[in-house]
Amino acid sequence: MLDEVAAAFDRQDYPTASRLLKELLKQSPENPWVQLYAARLQEVSGKLDPAEEIYRQLLRNATNPKLAAQARQGIQRVESSQRELRRQAIEQATADPGNSEPGFLVLESVTGENRAIAIQNFSRIMKLDAYTGRLLLPNRGWRLYRTGTLGELQVYGQMLCDAGVPAFWASLAQLQKLQVFRVSHLKSLVPKATVVCRNERDQLGSLTFDWSEVSHWVEGMVPVFERVVTLGYRDRLERREETQDYDHLCDLHLPGRQCILRLHDSHYAFHSGVPVVPPPATPGKVERSTNRTNWNHLMELLQRQLSHAAHWSDFTPFAETAADFAIPLRQITHHIHVFRQSDSYWDAAFQLYSGLIFLRGSRADDRSPVIGDRG
Repeated sequence: MLDEVAAAFDRQDYPTASRLLKELLKQSPENPWVQLYAARLQEVSGKLDPAEEIYRQLLRNATNPKLAAQARQGIQRVESSQRELRRQAIEQATADPGNSEPGFLVLESVTGENRAIAIQNFSRIMKLDAYTGRLLLPNRGWRLYRTGTLGELQVYGQMLCDAGVPAFWASLAQLQKLQVFRVSHLKSLVPKATVVCRNERDQLGSLTFDWSEVSHWVEGMVPVFERVVTLGYRDRLERREETQDYDHLCDLHLPGRQCILRLHDSHYAFHSGVPVVPPPATPGKVERSTNRTNWNHLMELLQRQLSHAAHWSDFTPFAETAADFAIPLRQITHHIHVFRQSDSYWDAAFQLYSGLIFLRGSRADDRSPVIGDRG
C-alpha cells in the first residue's frame, strides 16, 4: 500500500493519499515510512509546524539513509515555505504606512510547567537551538528581544503569541507621545496631591491630582559612571569608566492625563513642600540625613498613598537585556538628567521600560496591534 501512497503523491492526488494513509496509520502507526508520508500530507495541507515536527523526529531516529534524506528534504521544503509566508506577511504588514515606523519587541517571562513548551516553540519560530532559546526566554521580568519596523515586529510577535510565548510590541511614536513631568517636590498630599514640576520645555509649574488617578508606579536605578585612572599590566596607566553610584528614579503613571510624573533623587528638593526628611529621634539633636535615606522616606510616603496601584521594580534585568540595542535606544527621548560625562543607554532603557508599562496598562482592554496581545 505504501507504493500506492507514493504514486498518489507523485500525481498530486492528495484525497487518495489521505484515504490510504488513514488505513496505514491504523495498521502500522510506528512505521517510519508511514510517518514520513503523513508529514508530507501535513505539509501539502499547509500545516507546516506539525509536518516539521514529524520530519525532525524521523531525522533524529532514522537508520535508513534514504528515509533520512527524504526527512531532511522535507525540513528544507518546510523552512523555505515558512520563510516565504513570513516574507509575505511582513510585506503586507509594512505596506501600511503606520507600520513602517520603528518599534520594539519584548518577551515576557515564562515559568513553571509551561516553560519547556514555550522554549520549544520560541526556538522553532526564531530558528534557534534549544540551549539558546532557553537563555533568551526570560524566567523573570521582561527582555527587549528585537527592534525594527513595527510591521515586522508585529508579524514575529503575533507568531510567538499564537504559539503560547508571551510577547508584545510597541511603536516608538506611541512612546514619544507620553508627556513626562520632572517633579521638583510634593507641595501637598491631601485632600489631593499637588506636585511642583517641570515640563519637557523646562518650564516650572504645578499639577494637582487624586491619588486614585495613579495606575502604576515604577522604580528603577540608573548607574552613574566616572572616568578613573588605574594601574594596569606592568603598572601602566589605564583610563576606563567605572560605576561610582546609582541614581534612583520613580515614575507615577496618570493614564487619564496621558502623562508620567518622574521623581529623581538627584533633583528632588527634599527640604521643600511636604516634609520628607524625618525629625531627629532625640529632641534637640541634629542628625545627619543623606540623599539615600531621604529618598527611602519619600518612597515609604508614596507607598502609603499608592497601595491601590501596581508596583513595578524589575527594571535592572530588563535594562541588562537592552545592552545590545544601545544604538536604537538613542531614538528615545528619555527626559533623565544624570550627572555623568557621557550619555548611557540605561536612561533610555528606563524611559522604554516605564513607557511600555504605561501603554500596556492603559490599553489592557485594547486589541490594537500597536501594543500586542499577551500569549
